Amino acid sequence: MNIQELFLLALMPVLKTLLIAVVGLYLALDHVSILTAEGRHHLNNLVFYVFFPSLCASGLISSSTATGIFSLWFVPVSILITFLVGSALGWILVKITRTPQHLHGLVIGCCAGGNMGNLPVIIIPAICAEKNNPFGDSSTCSINGMGYVSLSMGIGAIGIWSYVYNIIRAYGKRDNGDVSAYSKLRENCHTETSKRALDSTTQTLLPSSNSKGDEVSAELICQGSMDETKVSIPTIIEKKVKSLVEYIDLSVLFRPPTIATVIGIIIASISPIQNFMVGSGAPLRFVESSVVLLGEAAIPSMTIIMGANLLRGFKRSGVGIWLLFGIIVVRFVILPIIGVAVITVAKNLGMVGTDPLYHFVLLLQYAVPPAMAIGTITQLFEIGETECSVIMFWNYAVAAVALTLWSTYFMYILS
Repeated sequence: MNIQELFLLALMPVLKTLLIAVVGLYLALDHVSILTAEGRHHLNNLVFYVFFPSLCASGLISSSTATGIFSLWFVPVSILITFLVGSALGWILVKITRTPQHLHGLVIGCCAGGNMGNLPVIIIPAICAEKNNPFGDSSTCSINGMGYVSLSMGIGAIGIWSYVYNIIRAYGKRDNGDVSAYSKLRENCHTETSKRALDSTTQTLLPSSNSKGDEVSAELICQGSMDETKVSIPTIIEKKVKSLVEYIDLSVLFRPPTIATVIGIIIASISPIQNFMVGSGAPLRFVESSVVLLGEAAIPSMTIIMGANLLRGFKRSGVGIWLLFGIIVVRFVILPIIGVAVITVAKNLGMVGTDPLYHFVLLLQYAVPPAMAIGTITQLFEIGETECSVIMFWNYAVAAVALTLWSTYFMYILS
């Protein structure tokens, strides 16, 4: 296939995504008022708790018959590389642009965590559906491709809800201008010395919904600030480590997409369970069919929500032009170039097999815009919500062109 044919092939799924996103944006307009804030909230819950986990599980289960799940071990390695490199570039960016402290986590998260969910889920089946695609038979291409993408979605969700979640949370707490329970508690620690007074202050200033880990963390911080001069350095270090462990909310790892990914991997890995649930003669084949049916609703729903959420970025501004430009350069220039180098080396070392579709999915991980889940995280902590909407809007606008060009180039070097 020549460059022009590959470009048109890569353009089709992007145009489909944009069209569905525009429908979501239109439904969210004030004078239409169909997809209101409350409506988006309920639809987002359906996607997060039902549709998206079903898609992750069904994709892994369906692909297990054609692709060995353990042969895809490089997927989490590749995603880890995107997070590490993106974080380093994001940290450099916030230093160069002198980004406000409370937005450091948002910027680093946007550079590190890519959208490995709804965009690849739309792009891969759309490319496979084309008769002249470079990846072979449409049916086999779609089944294998969804397996690769489903594993990427699950691993990516773990990264977003563990690393990005905690880094946005940490930088929001560390902001000197943030009048939060954390900062208030530190201030009161200098005057409240008795345990009863400390407990009373903690209960007053910290919301009742806070986790036990936050309370323990806050107490350790207070104790550290009062007693640092009275204890040895090893004791101080031990307290800081315990504080950090309690401060990181590990419960965010056990989210529906993550649980669904684990279940999908278990079923795909254990033949007796697979034979009992997957296939035309399986006794519980109706379970797989039901999960697949629910998963099919995820793609249009996620894209409509994405379009509706981008409306806030279209209406508002407030992010520096150089910060926006820096994030765009990181996500659509530097990371894809690094991705090509990483996957090329992995191919030469025989670490990623010979399937060009697998290589394409791995390369796509480096060229996608920031994950939409980052917007949900900023809403949870009420940190940089407006700035996140602006960043998302312009990144997804640029992605319409950048993702098409990179997809064309990836298919060219793999064909």
